[in-house]
Amino acid sequence: MKADPQAQRRLLDLQAIDTTLNQLAHRRRNLPELAELEALARELSALEDERVRAQVAVDDLDRDIARLEKDVDQVRARKEKNENRLAAGSGPARELEALQHELTSLKRRQSDLEDSELELMEQRETAQAVLDGVQTRLVAARDKREQVERRRDEVLTDIAKEERFKTSARVPLANDLPADLVALYDKIRESSGGLAAALLTGGRCGGCRLDLAAGDKARIRAAAPDEVVRCEECRRIMVRTNESGL
Repeated sequence: MKADPQAQRRLLDLQAIDTTLNQLAHRRRNLPELAELEALARELSALEDERVRAQVAVDDLDRDIARLEKDVDQVRARKEKNENRLAAGSGPARELEALQHELTSLKRRQSDLEDSELELMEQRETAQAVLDGVQTRLVAARDKREQVERRRDEVLTDIAKEERFKTSARVPLANDLPADLVALYDKIRESSGGLAAALLTGGRCGGCRLDLAAGDKARIRAAAPDEVVRCEECRRIMVRTNESGL
């Protein structure tokens, strides 16, 4: 392929823009904020599971406490009724004696229920503290996620701005170069990891960084200035200058 030497050198400007665009795309895919958000998502999921378990524990204790309170109220009401009947002193002595025995049993029952209720209330206090702690960690993790999302969005905005700037510079440059040269450049770029054109400096290809063999140097020296030369190793376009070392 033939191309004006000046057009070949301008191909390096196009390569510089494309390299920057590739770097920006790589930066977007590998933002540290993305990894941090993934870790936070896992943390939030685990915390939410922990919060549900802690809430269930509190709810279970509330239900048990409510049941005990109902039992205590029933015992207390029965005890009060017996006390009133005993205070009235009406009825056969045997029945009054039975009431006294039942009253003693009810007092013991009430004491046992109240002790159990107190123990459950202490357990609930501990369970509530656990739930409060989980909720506090959830709030902190959500706040951190919002902060990381803001940082991510700011960086992505900057990247998009730089991409628009570079793209706006690429279009007229590519349009001003020979179409067949750009087509070859784009084809090589797709198959070589984004780098299609590089300087030939000091007898070394700027693409694969390998020194040219003597035969390759002789071939390139013999090539016309407008001949588009390519590296035998990496097949990239080598742009010649006075520093090419031929």
